[in-house]
Amino acid sequence: MKIIKTYLDYAATTPVDPRVLKAMLPYFTEKFGNSISLHSFGQEAKKALEKNRLIMAKALNAKDKNEIIFTSSATESNNLAIKGIAFANQNKGKHIIISSIEHSCVLNSAQWLEKQGFKVTKVKVDKYGLIDPKEIEKAIRKDTILVSIIHANNEIGTIEPIEEIGKICEKKKVYFHTDAVQSFAKVPIDVQKMKIDLLTASSHKLYGPKGAALLYIKKGTKIEPLIHGGGHEFGLRSSTVNIPAIVGFGKAVEICEKEMKKESKRQIKLRDKLINGVLKKIPDSYLNGHPKKRLPNNTNFWFAYVEGESIIMDLNSYGIAASTGSACSSEKLEPSHVLLACGLRPEQAHGSLRLTMGRWTKEQDINYLLKILPKTIKKLRELSPYVQ
Repeated sequence: MKIIKTYLDYAATTPVDPRVLKAMLPYFTEKFGNSISLHSFGQEAKKALEKNRLIMAKALNAKDKNEIIFTSSATESNNLAIKGIAFANQNKGKHIIISSIEHSCVLNSAQWLEKQGFKVTKVKVDKYGLIDPKEIEKAIRKDTILVSIIHANNEIGTIEPIEEIGKICEKKKVYFHTDAVQSFAKVPIDVQKMKIDLLTASSHKLYGPKGAALLYIKKGTKIEPLIHGGGHEFGLRSSTVNIPAIVGFGKAVEICEKEMKKESKRQIKLRDKLINGVLKKIPDSYLNGHPKKRLPNNTNFWFAYVEGESIIMDLNSYGIAASTGSACSSEKLEPSHVLLACGLRPEQAHGSLRLTMGRWTKEQDINYLLKILPKTIKKLRELSPYVQ
Protein backbone atom coordinates (compact mmCIF):
# COMPACT_ATOMS: atom_id res chain seq x y z
CA MET A 1 0.00 0.00 0.00
CA LYS A 2 1.19 3.49 -0.84
CA ILE A 3 1.77 5.53 2.33
CA ILE A 4 0.44 9.09 2.13
CA LYS A 5 1.86 11.72 4.46
CA THR A 6 -1.25 13.00 6.22
CA TYR A 7 -1.01 15.63 8.96
CA LEU A 8 -4.12 15.70 11.15
CA ASP A 9 -2.71 17.36 14.27
CA TYR A 10 -3.25 21.05 13.49
CA ALA A 11 -4.50 21.70 17.04
CA ALA A 12 -1.01 20.84 18.32
CA THR A 13 0.77 23.17 15.91
CA THR A 14 0.61 24.34 12.30
CA PRO A 15 3.21 24.72 9.56
CA VAL A 16 4.25 28.29 8.83
CA ASP A 17 2.42 29.63 5.78
CA PRO A 18 4.93 30.55 3.01
CA ARG A 19 3.35 34.04 2.87
CA VAL A 20 4.09 34.43 6.57
CA LEU A 21 7.70 33.30 6.19
CA LYS A 22 8.20 35.78 3.33
CA ALA A 23 6.96 38.64 5.52
CA MET A 24 9.30 37.60 8.36
CA LEU A 25 12.57 37.16 6.48
CA PRO A 26 13.65 40.83 6.21
CA TYR A 27 13.37 41.21 10.01
CA PHE A 28 16.13 38.66 10.59
CA THR A 29 18.87 40.31 8.51
CA GLU A 30 17.81 43.73 7.19
CA LYS A 31 15.34 45.22 9.68
CA PHE A 32 16.87 43.67 12.78
CA GLY A 33 16.84 46.65 15.17
CA ASN A 34 15.80 46.65 18.82
CA SER A 35 12.39 48.33 19.06
CA ILE A 36 13.40 50.53 22.02
CA SER A 37 16.54 51.91 20.29
CA LEU A 38 16.29 55.55 19.20
CA HIS A 39 18.22 55.22 15.93
CA SER A 40 16.60 54.42 12.59
CA PHE A 41 17.14 50.65 12.88
CA GLY A 42 15.29 50.62 16.20
CA GLN A 43 12.53 52.91 14.97
CA GLU A 44 11.96 50.68 11.93
CA ALA A 45 11.49 47.72 14.29
CA LYS A 46 9.18 49.78 16.52
CA LYS A 47 7.09 50.74 13.50
CA ALA A 48 6.65 47.04 12.65
CA LEU A 49 5.78 46.28 16.27
CA GLU A 50 3.06 48.93 16.43
CA LYS A 51 1.68 47.98 13.01
CA ASN A 52 1.18 44.41 14.17
CA ARG A 53 -0.25 45.52 17.50
CA LEU A 54 -2.91 47.34 15.49
CA ILE A 55 -3.60 44.25 13.37
CA MET A 56 -4.32 42.24 16.54
CA ALA A 57 -6.48 45.00 18.04
CA LYS A 58 -8.60 45.18 14.89
CA ALA A 59 -8.98 41.39 14.74
CA LEU A 60 -10.33 41.40 18.31
CA ASN A 61 -12.24 44.71 17.97
CA ALA A 62 -10.24 46.14 20.88
CA LYS A 63 -10.70 49.86 21.50
CA ASP A 64 -6.98 50.64 21.60
CA LYS A 65 -3.97 48.91 20.04
CA ASN A 66 -2.11 49.45 23.32
CA GLU A 67 -4.44 46.87 24.89
CA ILE A 68 -2.36 44.23 23.06
CA ILE A 69 0.70 42.88 24.90
CA PHE A 70 3.05 40.56 23.00
CA THR A 71 4.51 37.56 24.83
CA SER A 72 6.51 34.47 23.89
CA SER A 73 3.75 31.87 24.24
CA ALA A 74 0.15 31.22 25.22
CA THR A 75 1.44 29.61 28.41
CA GLU A 76 3.16 32.87 29.34
CA SER A 77 0.04 34.89 28.46
CA ASN A 78 -2.21 32.66 30.57
CA ASN A 79 0.22 32.81 33.50
CA LEU A 80 0.39 36.59 33.25
CA ALA A 81 -3.39 36.91 33.09
CA ILE A 82 -4.16 34.63 36.03
CA LYS A 83 -1.27 35.37 38.37
CA GLY A 84 -1.08 39.03 37.35
CA ILE A 85 -4.75 39.64 38.16
CA ALA A 86 -4.51 37.60 41.37
CA PHE A 87 -1.54 39.52 42.81
CA ALA A 88 -2.82 42.93 41.73
CA ASN A 89 -6.30 42.44 43.19
CA GLN A 90 -5.74 40.31 46.29
CA ASN A 91 -6.78 43.17 48.58
CA LYS A 92 -10.27 42.89 47.07
CA GLY A 93 -10.40 39.10 47.33
CA LYS A 94 -8.53 35.86 46.76
CA HIS A 95 -11.14 33.76 44.96
CA ILE A 96 -10.75 32.63 41.34
CA ILE A 97 -13.11 30.61 39.13
CA ILE A 98 -11.98 28.35 36.29
CA SER A 99 -13.58 25.39 34.52
CA SER A 100 -12.68 21.72 34.89
CA ILE A 101 -11.56 21.55 31.23
CA GLU A 102 -9.00 24.36 31.08
CA HIS A 103 -5.62 23.93 29.42
CA SER A 104 -2.95 22.58 31.76
CA CYS A 105 -1.18 25.97 32.01
CA VAL A 106 -4.37 27.52 33.43
CA LEU A 107 -5.01 24.58 35.76
CA ASN A 108 -1.41 24.59 37.00
CA SER A 109 -1.38 28.37 37.47
CA ALA A 110 -4.55 28.12 39.55
CA GLN A 111 -3.13 25.23 41.59
CA TRP A 112 0.04 27.23 42.24
CA LEU A 113 -2.04 30.20 43.42
CA GLU A 114 -3.82 27.90 45.88
CA LYS A 115 -0.43 27.30 47.50
CA GLN A 116 -0.11 31.08 47.86
CA GLY A 117 -3.39 31.29 49.80
CA PHE A 118 -5.89 31.85 46.99
CA LYS A 119 -9.12 29.88 46.69
CA VAL A 120 -10.06 28.26 43.37
CA THR A 121 -13.46 26.98 42.27
CA LYS A 122 -13.63 24.60 39.29
CA VAL A 123 -16.97 24.76 37.50
CA LYS A 124 -18.14 21.45 36.06
CA VAL A 125 -19.18 20.80 32.44
CA ASP A 126 -21.85 18.59 30.88
CA LYS A 127 -21.19 15.47 28.79
CA TYR A 128 -20.38 17.64 25.76
CA GLY A 129 -17.88 19.77 27.66
CA LEU A 130 -20.27 22.74 27.78
CA ILE A 131 -20.30 25.15 30.71
CA ASP A 132 -23.62 26.44 32.00
CA PRO A 133 -23.27 30.22 32.53
CA LYS A 134 -25.69 29.94 35.48
CA GLU A 135 -23.09 27.78 37.24
CA ILE A 136 -20.56 30.58 36.84
CA GLU A 137 -23.03 33.06 38.31
CA LYS A 138 -23.68 30.76 41.27
CA ALA A 139 -19.94 30.32 41.90
CA ILE A 140 -19.17 34.08 42.01
CA ARG A 141 -18.71 35.34 45.59
CA LYS A 142 -17.96 38.70 47.16
CA ASP A 143 -14.25 37.88 47.18
CA THR A 144 -14.15 36.64 43.54
CA ILE A 145 -11.64 38.62 41.47
CA LEU A 146 -11.30 36.58 38.28
CA VAL A 147 -13.17 34.12 36.07
CA SER A 148 -11.04 32.31 33.47
CA ILE A 149 -12.87 30.12 30.94
CA ILE A 150 -11.44 28.58 27.78
CA HIS A 151 -13.19 29.78 24.60
CA ALA A 152 -12.86 26.55 22.60
CA ASN A 153 -11.41 23.46 24.20
CA ASN A 154 -8.10 22.31 22.77
CA GLU A 155 -8.98 18.61 23.01
CA ILE A 156 -12.66 18.22 22.17
CA GLY A 157 -13.25 21.49 20.29
CA THR A 158 -16.40 22.49 22.19
CA ILE A 159 -17.06 26.24 21.96
CA GLU A 160 -18.21 27.79 25.25
CA PRO A 161 -20.91 30.49 25.70
CA ILE A 162 -18.30 33.19 26.30
CA GLU A 163 -20.55 36.18 25.64
CA GLU A 164 -23.10 35.05 28.25
CA ILE A 165 -20.34 34.44 30.79
CA GLY A 166 -18.76 37.81 29.97
CA LYS A 167 -22.03 39.64 30.65
CA ILE A 168 -22.37 37.89 34.00
CA CYS A 169 -18.82 38.90 34.98
CA GLU A 170 -19.42 42.49 33.91
CA LYS A 171 -22.60 42.64 36.00
CA LYS A 172 -20.80 41.15 39.00
CA LYS A 173 -17.75 43.43 38.49
CA VAL A 174 -15.37 40.49 38.19
CA TYR A 175 -12.49 40.33 35.69
CA PHE A 176 -13.08 37.87 32.85
CA HIS A 177 -10.24 36.10 31.00
CA THR A 178 -10.57 33.63 28.16
CA ASP A 179 -7.97 31.32 26.63
CA ALA A 180 -8.77 31.74 22.91
CA VAL A 181 -5.70 29.92 21.60
CA GLN A 182 -7.69 27.40 19.54
CA SER A 183 -10.42 29.81 18.42
CA PHE A 184 -8.63 33.08 17.58
CA ALA A 185 -8.69 33.75 13.81
CA LYS A 186 -10.78 30.59 13.28
CA VAL A 187 -14.11 31.93 14.55
CA PRO A 188 -15.15 35.59 15.02
CA ILE A 189 -14.18 37.18 18.35
CA ASP A 190 -15.30 40.62 19.54
CA VAL A 191 -13.87 41.47 22.98
CA GLN A 192 -16.25 44.41 23.41
CA LYS A 193 -19.41 42.50 22.51
CA MET A 194 -18.30 39.45 24.50
CA LYS A 195 -17.34 41.58 27.54
CA ILE A 196 -13.83 40.09 27.72
CA ASP A 197 -11.24 41.82 29.93
CA LEU A 198 -8.28 39.58 29.07
CA LEU A 199 -7.72 37.21 26.16
CA THR A 200 -4.88 34.86 25.20
CA ALA A 201 -3.95 33.95 21.61
CA SER A 202 -0.96 32.25 19.99
CA SER A 203 0.82 32.49 16.64
CA HIS A 204 1.76 28.87 15.96
CA LYS A 205 -1.84 27.67 16.07
CA LEU A 206 -2.70 29.72 12.98
CA TYR A 207 0.19 29.23 10.55
CA GLY A 208 2.50 31.72 12.20
CA PRO A 209 5.86 30.98 13.88
CA LYS A 210 6.39 29.62 17.37
CA GLY A 211 7.68 32.11 19.92
CA ALA A 212 4.96 34.75 19.58
CA ALA A 213 1.65 35.14 21.41
CA LEU A 214 -0.48 37.93 22.82
CA LEU A 215 -2.48 38.91 25.85
CA TYR A 216 -5.29 41.39 25.32
CA ILE A 217 -5.69 43.47 28.47
CA LYS A 218 -8.65 45.84 28.53
CA LYS A 219 -7.69 49.41 29.40
CA GLY A 220 -8.07 50.05 33.12
CA THR A 221 -7.51 46.43 34.13
CA LYS A 222 -5.45 46.18 37.30
CA ILE A 223 -2.68 43.65 36.65
CA GLU A 224 0.78 42.94 38.03
CA PRO A 225 3.68 42.03 35.67
CA LEU A 226 5.49 38.72 36.17
CA ILE A 227 8.66 39.65 34.27
CA HIS A 228 10.57 42.75 35.36
CA GLY A 229 13.32 44.48 33.43
CA GLY A 230 13.63 47.28 30.92
CA GLY A 231 9.94 48.18 30.80
CA HIS A 232 9.03 46.73 27.40
CA GLU A 233 5.37 46.25 26.47
CA PHE A 234 4.20 49.14 28.69
CA GLY A 235 6.04 47.66 31.68
CA LEU A 236 3.85 44.56 31.64
CA ARG A 237 6.29 42.19 29.93
CA SER A 238 9.93 43.26 30.01
CA SER A 239 12.15 41.50 27.46
CA THR A 240 13.38 42.47 24.01
CA VAL A 241 10.41 41.79 21.75
CA ASN A 242 10.68 39.14 19.04
CA ILE A 243 10.02 41.34 16.02
CA PRO A 244 10.37 38.63 13.31
CA ALA A 245 7.92 36.35 15.12
CA ILE A 246 5.49 39.21 15.81
CA VAL A 247 5.59 40.22 12.14
CA GLY A 248 4.83 36.61 11.23
CA PHE A 249 2.04 36.48 13.79
CA GLY A 250 0.49 39.62 12.32
CA LYS A 251 0.70 38.36 8.74
CA ALA A 252 -0.82 35.04 9.79
CA VAL A 253 -3.75 36.82 11.43
CA GLU A 254 -4.32 39.02 8.37
CA ILE A 255 -4.49 35.92 6.16
CA CYS A 256 -6.79 34.07 8.57
CA GLU A 257 -9.13 37.05 8.90
CA LYS A 258 -9.37 37.38 5.12
CA GLU A 259 -9.95 33.67 4.51
CA MET A 260 -11.91 32.78 7.68
CA LYS A 261 -15.41 32.51 6.24
CA LYS A 262 -14.41 30.41 3.23
CA GLU A 263 -11.93 28.24 5.14
CA SER A 264 -14.37 27.61 7.99
CA LYS A 265 -17.02 26.40 5.56
CA ARG A 266 -14.49 24.10 3.86
CA GLN A 267 -13.21 22.64 7.12
CA ILE A 268 -16.71 22.05 8.51
CA LYS A 269 -17.49 19.98 5.43
CA LEU A 270 -14.34 17.88 5.96
CA ARG A 271 -14.96 17.66 9.71
CA ASP A 272 -18.51 16.38 9.30
CA LYS A 273 -17.43 13.89 6.64
CA LEU A 274 -14.79 12.58 9.04
CA ILE A 275 -17.21 12.35 11.98
CA ASN A 276 -19.91 10.59 9.97
CA GLY A 277 -17.39 8.26 8.35
CA VAL A 278 -15.79 7.17 11.62
CA LEU A 279 -19.08 6.60 13.44
CA LYS A 280 -20.49 4.67 10.48
CA LYS A 281 -17.45 2.54 9.66
CA ILE A 282 -16.23 1.68 13.18
CA PRO A 283 -18.47 -0.11 15.71
CA ASP A 284 -18.33 1.07 19.32
CA SER A 285 -16.95 4.48 18.33
CA TYR A 286 -18.15 7.70 19.97
CA LEU A 287 -17.74 11.43 19.35
CA ASN A 288 -16.32 13.55 22.16
CA GLY A 289 -17.42 17.17 22.48
CA HIS A 290 -20.53 18.92 21.21
CA PRO A 291 -21.85 17.68 17.84
CA LYS A 292 -22.52 21.22 16.57
CA LYS A 293 -21.02 23.80 18.95
CA ARG A 294 -17.45 22.91 18.07
CA LEU A 295 -14.48 24.29 16.16
CA PRO A 296 -14.62 23.88 12.36
CA ASN A 297 -11.43 21.81 12.32
CA ASN A 298 -11.79 19.60 15.41
CA THR A 299 -12.86 15.97 15.78
CA ASN A 300 -12.29 13.80 18.84
CA PHE A 301 -13.43 10.20 19.37
CA TRP A 302 -13.13 7.39 21.83
CA PHE A 303 -13.06 3.74 20.80
CA ALA A 304 -14.00 0.87 23.09
CA TYR A 305 -11.37 -1.81 23.87
CA VAL A 306 -8.32 0.05 22.50
CA GLU A 307 -5.75 2.54 23.79
CA GLY A 308 -5.12 5.91 22.19
CA GLU A 309 -1.33 5.57 22.21
CA SER A 310 -1.57 2.34 20.22
CA ILE A 311 -3.87 4.00 17.69
CA ILE A 312 -1.41 6.89 17.28
CA MET A 313 1.56 4.59 16.71
CA ASP A 314 -0.26 2.44 14.18
CA LEU A 315 -1.58 5.45 12.26
CA ASN A 316 1.92 6.90 12.24
CA SER A 317 3.19 3.76 10.50
CA TYR A 318 0.81 4.69 7.67
CA GLY A 319 2.01 8.30 7.58
CA ILE A 320 -0.92 9.74 9.52
CA ALA A 321 -0.14 12.21 12.31
CA ALA A 322 -2.78 12.46 15.06
CA SER A 323 -2.90 12.80 18.85
CA THR A 324 -4.71 11.57 21.93
CA GLY A 325 -5.36 15.06 23.26
CA SER A 326 -3.35 18.15 24.13
CA ALA A 327 0.14 18.20 22.65
CA CYS A 328 1.37 19.72 25.91
CA SER A 329 0.35 16.57 27.78
CA SER A 330 1.09 13.94 25.14
CA GLU A 331 3.93 12.32 27.12
CA LYS A 332 1.73 11.75 30.17
CA LEU A 333 0.08 8.38 30.63
CA GLU A 334 -2.83 9.70 32.71
CA PRO A 335 -6.25 9.83 31.04
CA SER A 336 -7.34 13.25 29.74
CA HIS A 337 -8.74 15.45 32.52
CA VAL A 338 -11.04 16.98 29.88
CA LEU A 339 -12.63 13.66 28.95
CA LEU A 340 -12.93 12.63 32.61
CA ALA A 341 -14.69 15.95 33.30
CA CYS A 342 -17.14 15.09 30.49
CA GLY A 343 -18.05 11.87 32.31
CA LEU A 344 -15.89 9.26 30.59
CA ARG A 345 -14.37 6.50 32.68
CA PRO A 346 -10.54 6.29 32.69
CA GLU A 347 -10.50 3.26 30.38
CA GLN A 348 -12.77 5.08 27.93
CA ALA A 349 -10.69 8.25 28.03
CA HIS A 350 -7.57 6.17 27.32
CA GLY A 351 -9.13 5.13 24.01
CA SER A 352 -9.36 8.68 22.66
CA LEU A 353 -8.16 10.03 19.34
CA ARG A 354 -7.98 13.71 18.29
CA LEU A 355 -7.93 14.46 14.56
CA THR A 356 -7.66 18.14 13.67
CA MET A 357 -7.58 19.66 10.20
CA GLY A 358 -6.11 22.79 8.70
CA ARG A 359 -5.36 24.90 5.66
CA TRP A 360 -3.65 22.10 3.73
CA THR A 361 -6.03 19.27 4.62
CA LYS A 362 -7.71 17.89 1.51
CA GLU A 363 -10.64 15.54 1.04
CA GLN A 364 -8.18 12.83 -0.06
CA ASP A 365 -6.58 13.05 3.40
CA ILE A 366 -9.94 12.31 5.01
CA ASN A 367 -10.59 9.48 2.57
CA TYR A 368 -7.18 7.99 3.37
CA LEU A 369 -7.80 8.24 7.11
CA LEU A 370 -11.21 6.61 6.76
CA LYS A 371 -9.54 3.78 4.85
CA ILE A 372 -6.78 3.17 7.42
CA LEU A 373 -8.44 3.91 10.80
CA PRO A 374 -11.07 1.11 10.69
CA LYS A 375 -8.28 -1.40 9.96
CA THR A 376 -6.21 0.00 12.82
CA ILE A 377 -9.05 -0.27 15.32
CA LYS A 378 -9.97 -3.78 14.13
CA LYS A 379 -6.35 -4.95 14.41
CA LEU A 380 -5.89 -3.48 17.90
CA ARG A 381 -9.16 -4.96 19.14
CA GLU A 382 -8.07 -8.39 17.96
CA LEU A 383 -5.02 -7.99 20.19
CA SER A 384 -6.93 -6.49 23.11
CA PRO A 385 -7.69 -8.60 26.21
CA TYR A 386 -10.71 -6.34 26.89
CA VAL A 387 -12.82 -7.29 23.86
CA GLN A 388 -15.96 -9.11 24.89
